[in-house]
Amino acid sequence: MNQKKLQAMKEGGKLLGRIKSQLVKRVMPGLTGVEIDSLADELIRKANGEPSFKSVRGYHHATCITVNSGIVHGIPNHHLFQPSDLITIDLGLIYQGYHTDTSVTVGLPPLSKDTANFLTKGKVALAKAIGEALPGNTIYQVSQAMQKEIESGGFSVIRDLTGHGIGRHLHEPPHIPCFADPSQKNLLIKKGQALAIEVMYSMGDYRLKTEADGWTLSTKDNSLSAMFEETVFITETGNLVLTSPQY
Repeated sequence: MNQKKLQAMKEGGKLLGRIKSQLVKRVMPGLTGVEIDSLADELIRKANGEPSFKSVRGYHHATCITVNSGIVHGIPNHHLFQPSDLITIDLGLIYQGYHTDTSVTVGLPPLSKDTANFLTKGKVALAKAIGEALPGNTIYQVSQAMQKEIESGGFSVIRDLTGHGIGRHLHEPPHIPCFADPSQKNLLIKKGQALAIEVMYSMGDYRLKTEADGWTLSTKDNSLSAMFEETVFITETGNLVLTSPQY
């Protein structure tokens, strides 16, 4: 096992988890994605890190921020957050040459019982998927766990986007689908791997559309969507969640 990689990613993940928590505390009606992004950039640099997403060609922000039907790759804008909005914050950090990646969807009150249940399902699905991310298990088992939990609530997992390996680069093999893809049945998880496990799902249909900005992906039927993600390091006997919230 690469101890240098593990140590750098543990430290970077802890920093990113703390930054995520600080951003979540700041999300409120009347705030904008631009303000959250500016704060994220400031906090990442104060932590002696670099924003991972700025290493993506053509992207110039520390975060991706989407609202309600937006699922991923949202460019932070000046739209004012409103009560009952679902705000998804996705961010990454480079620390000592290694990336970590995390995301969270925040529901602004008041939330209906159905919407609150929708968000809870995503958190539970992520926990169950991480529970399958063990050496000797397969990527299929990870995907199957999240799909089963999401669909048990009557929701849909997104099929056109995946989680991914992570390390020296933000996106590395393997792809980790949100649905049980039979082609992944023999793709073993190995100690020393780092995985960005992402649960992406919607209240309605799983199909997506690209918005006018050329980056933001939203649900085609405009149904609410959410995303929960943690970076996980695979050990000899289990895993370590590197980007857990730090309150």
